[in-house]
Amino acid sequence: MPYVDEKFWAQWGDGLAEVSSYDLTYPRYGSPRAGIAVAIYVTESFSLAARVKADPGKHQPGDVFPVMKLNLVEDFQTGIYDYNEQTSSFLALAAIAHQPAGHLTKVSFSSQEWCGHSWAQWIVQPAGLQYVGHSYFDGEADRSAQVPLLAGGIAEEQLMFWARGMAEPKLKPGEERAVPFRRSLQFERHSHHDAKWSTARLSRAALPARLAVPAGEFEVEIWRAELQDGPTRNFTVERAAPHRILEWSSSDGERAVLVKSDRLKYWEMNKPGGESALSRLGLLRRAPRTP
Repeated sequence: MPYVDEKFWAQWGDGLAEVSSYDLTYPRYGSPRAGIAVAIYVTESFSLAARVKADPGKHQPGDVFPVMKLNLVEDFQTGIYDYNEQTSSFLALAAIAHQPAGHLTKVSFSSQEWCGHSWAQWIVQPAGLQYVGHSYFDGEADRSAQVPLLAGGIAEEQLMFWARGMAEPKLKPGEERAVPFRRSLQFERHSHHDAKWSTARLSRAALPARLAVPAGEFEVEIWRAELQDGPTRNFTVERAAPHRILEWSSSDGERAVLVKSDRLKYWEMNKPGGESALSRLGLLRRAPRTP
């Protein structure tokens, strides 16, 4: 039985990306920092061998499987300089070889700020997670590792798919479950600590609620991840399809609230004049110069 059905593909198989903007508060250096986040969801054909988007005709049919890609861009100011960070996560929508459906097949993360830049990724291999990382910090410059993958375990980057009902573990209203859990590549970068497997208790609220955000007022469900030795993360999701995340928050002070959302082929809007579409997302074009 396919992991996702015809109803899913009617929503996500139209060749458009869902692009959503958020007002972001991110805790950094002991203070809350104001910024913006942009979440871009789009389905792609993916190569298991190359772990990149599969161009038509370049790969054998048995090497290609569908994924949901999430590019999460987060920009926030820290005093005189700003952070520009992006996490790209790829959720397998079908099982292939050693890759189960409903779990991540690849995650990459990059961080740019005035001190320097860092980059890391992991991919799922038969022996576990194949990790590589590069950083300007002493002791973190060039790293690689093979990390065991625990049965039923998920990484923190899977939570935004999970809260939308796209990823494992699937929960019914009122249900909860404890799973092996690994912190994000962003956590590693900011804490300077390698992520270790621990446990998270995942839950889905039994009853719906209502929430008003800049994007409107919605009937919602709350999905929660209580991390062992870590923060509790809450995702408030619209109850109706496509179950967009209207707000996410964390007990450590992180919070994002949906401003606007649209479906578009943003990659075709890179010519002069394409900036006009930013208003559909509640975003402003970049200033011509810094005052």
